[in-house]
Amino acid sequence: MADKPVTTYVVSVLKKPHWRTVLTTKDKAKALAMAKEIGDKVRVEETTPKVKKGR
Repeated sequence: MADKPVTTYVVSVLKKPHWRTVLTTKDKAKALAMAKEIGDKVRVEETTPKVKKGR
């Protein structure tokens, strides 16, 4: 019944003074390709939700 959490990759670009999200995907290769295409001032964040225990 407990599903394995899925990792999500968020590609952001710095547009001063804030980071702007460009792409949110579950495909790591697609996220890295988009970051490479954009060039400078880009970051790729990897987020995996924690599994809630109980009930």
